Amino acid sequence: MRFKKSTKSVVESNCVEVSNTLRHLRDSKNPTGPLLIVNVPALIHHLKSV
Repeated sequence: MRFKKSTKSVVESNCVEVSNTLRHLRDSKNPTGPLLIVNVPALIHHLKSV
């Protein structure tokens, strides 16, 4: 799985990286640490209802 950090990120800042599947997030400062797994359809549904 590959991850990408925002081009707006600067060195030594707190950043989140997103996987190429858009389902996994991780802390850019701890790339071997835990992942946050996102339920994309549920997130989209929630965002539409807000």
